[in-house]
Amino acid sequence: MLENAPFNIVDLFYEQARANPAKTALIDKDNHVISFGELEQQITETAQYFWHKGIRQGDRVLVFVPMSIDLYRTVLALFRIGATSVFLDEWVSMARLEVCCQVAQCKAFIGIWKARLIGYFSKELRKIPIWLGTGYRKVGKQASGQYDNFQLTHENDIALLTFTTGTTGTPKAAKRTHGFLKAQLEALVGKLEPRFDDVDMPVLPIVLLINLATGTPSVIANFKASKPNSLKPARLLAQIEQHQVNRIIASPFVIKALAQYALDKQLACPTLRKIFTGGAPVFPTEAQLYTKAFPTARIEIVYGSTEAEPISGCLAQDCHVDNPLQKEENTYKGLYVGEVASSATVKIIKITDSPIAVQSEAELEAMELPAGEVGEIIVAGKHVLREYFNNEEALLRNKIFIDGVCWHRTGDSGFWVEGWKGGRELYLMGRCNAIIRQGGKAFFPFVFEHYFQQIQGVVMGTILEAKGEIAACVELAYPAEKGTIETQILALPAPIDKIHFLAKMPRDLRHNSRIDYQALSKLL
Repeated sequence: MLENAPFNIVDLFYEQARANPAKTALIDKDNHVISFGELEQQITETAQYFWHKGIRQGDRVLVFVPMSIDLYRTVLALFRIGATSVFLDEWVSMARLEVCCQVAQCKAFIGIWKARLIGYFSKELRKIPIWLGTGYRKVGKQASGQYDNFQLTHENDIALLTFTTGTTGTPKAAKRTHGFLKAQLEALVGKLEPRFDDVDMPVLPIVLLINLATGTPSVIANFKASKPNSLKPARLLAQIEQHQVNRIIASPFVIKALAQYALDKQLACPTLRKIFTGGAPVFPTEAQLYTKAFPTARIEIVYGSTEAEPISGCLAQDCHVDNPLQKEENTYKGLYVGEVASSATVKIIKITDSPIAVQSEAELEAMELPAGEVGEIIVAGKHVLREYFNNEEALLRNKIFIDGVCWHRTGDSGFWVEGWKGGRELYLMGRCNAIIRQGGKAFFPFVFEHYFQQIQGVVMGTILEAKGEIAACVELAYPAEKGTIETQILALPAPIDKIHFLAKMPRDLRHNSRIDYQALSKLL
């Protein structure tokens, strides 16, 4: 039935499984190995089982399973049926869980036993009629025959619902259709350039789906994403050596931990030839750490978002350390994030808090800023998310539609310059809603974060406005250096009124790399 099916992730996986059935597909944390052929059979049987239990095409199914063979068997089985997988992060709180369930209105819930146990204490989860574990059983011959009657999925059918972090309000449900996933796959494959002999460690869950579609073996990192501070670099490096991993895709938090450990222990990782990181800013001092720890690897830093991945990218060795607070042509120097991806079109427009209701390309061009001027970054392309699920307000605020083209408002401020190849190169200046305006001047907290990274003894720092004053917030590696660092901060070109030294800067829960401004403001 697949010969005439429109291409989507599961169809691409089936093609890989039938071309190379004996090739390793997944190796889990406990070294369990499953081949493409074995996984294909399990996916087929799981799809039949889900159908037998009442899951149908178009049904939304909450999947609460950590990265494992079970997770990807479950998700691809739901794709096979044409059902929609609804993903929640492992670190989700009960309050967030309730909100996400209200948005998604799922028909079924598939989870590990701990998730189902927690579910009994959730009012919204208890409303879901079908509850299943991660196991499955073969159904009878008569029931399995119904599998032949599954309707084929189409590019506008919803494959996944994933939620944004929601740190600035109600989490938005990103509506990822099969067509969007295919476009995102094509955009990322252009960067990943997979080879037949690649063995990947994708710490970001969505990337593993791409590996299954491109025939790339994946090693699931021995790491619990819901507890980032439990990361043991030695375990991951041991996996890399044991399974001859030559590519890793992970957040900056993970790559930094691996790099620091490798340097401290004087460990070489000769198999690694490609490293990709993104999801949070990588400042030059950190990029230099990567290149020093993994000198033979090609290390690429990717800039993007939930709604558009990738937007741009650069090599770690191209991130030069300089003073971001030195003004150049009346603007602070931002963080270099590389040349705009070939799959993306980027514009910089005037910053506004209001929805943008332009009706034509000419009106949008009137908002566009020239090279070097700071504004909001907007992006268009086939891999740019067009819709949110049941959230017209988010659609109005975050999207601009002109002649069928969707422009996504990233909420990031930045500027572009003409690259030496003729393309646009991007510089980030931080979140638009974090900019501090005082005395007719604009101060960009992100630029100060960039600078603080270069102060010896500072782990992380930023500035923000609190109670009408500008406060610097800093996490130190060595508290004894507080006096010296305080002197350096007070000498900066900003009217800093107070300095707060924190034992631990609040970070985003998804990547444990970005500062959580909302949580930070509550501490002051």
